[in-house]
Amino acid sequence: MTGEFLPSESALLALQRLIERYDNQGIIIGGVAVSLLSKPRFTADVDALLLLDSDELPNLLIIAEQEGLLPRIPDALDFARRHRVLLLQHHESGVNVDISLGLLPFESEAIEHSHVRQIGTLTLRLPIPEDLIIFKAVAHRPKDLLDIQAIIECYPDLDKQYVVQRVREFAQLLEMPELWDDIAPWLRSPK
Repeated sequence: MTGEFLPSESALLALQRLIERYDNQGIIIGGVAVSLLSKPRFTADVDALLLLDSDELPNLLIIAEQEGLLPRIPDALDFARRHRVLLLQHHESGVNVDISLGLLPFESEAIEHSHVRQIGTLTLRLPIPEDLIIFKAVAHRPKDLLDIQAIIECYPDLDKQYVVQRVREFAQLLEMPELWDDIAPWLRSPK
């Protein structure tokens, strides 16, 4: 499934090796995860979540560089401390790699729920479909809503109650009722 829909295999492998170096306390998310878990769609970058405190960022940058993942902006560490995302680029392929620093209990649970998938020659740690829906609901861009629809179509046996509970919690916590309201019709949740 790599090729025209996904970024370079070497960038994905570098990111997966990085996750493994952190005792698999991370997962690949974003468009790559959507493409591999539901319907293929074009994505030019790679996104991951890594459970990591911002104090560990300098070491992360060293390990990332060993895997060929280099900062793509000046002051990448300062940006990561402020925004909890490290903006990198895979040197060999030029693919952008964004590593979000996980902190929330939900993010820890998503990593606990994750599984390793073999896709051709790639072995990648991915979230379960339910957790990917929750990540996408919180991101809440138009393409995220389309991704949610694709995931729901591909997994008719989703644990919808789990998704409903988590998305409602985020909607309330963030004071953004649209996080839930916009996807509620697709999940046909109980009242």
